[in-house]
Amino acid sequence: MNSSNERESFSERLQLALRNAHYSPDSPTRLAREFNIRFEGRPITVHAARKWLVGEAIPTQEKLRMIAQWLGVPAEWLRFGGPEQAPEGGEGSANARFESADVKLIADLQRLDEHHRQLAREFIRMLVRMNHQK
Repeated sequence: MNSSNERESFSERLQLALRNAHYSPDSPTRLAREFNIRFEGRPITVHAARKWLVGEAIPTQEKLRMIAQWLGVPAEWLRFGGPEQAPEGGEGSANARFESADVKLIADLQRLDEHHRQLAREFIRMLVRMNHQK
């Protein structure tokens, strides 16, 4: 497979994974924003996200692994494909994907001092217990 076909195939798999994770594959702005919220390295531009979506470029391995984790698909499948289609939320994949608000909440939690972090954890556990009792 030549490099142009590889980029186009990657683009198709990325778009499929985005759709399966309930994100629009038509918005490079949203892709860049969601990616940058989750990635600890240098942020990407909207232009870079557009290139991924239209098959003009493939992200680096580090970025690709983060995208795969976020979207709940195997990194190997996202990069190289395979005979199977993208997994659609198999066991544990829901835990790998977070909404933007969840990522921001975790970042806020990390900014708290240890005492307040512990209070927040206890409060969340209490809410979970109350939710299960319904």
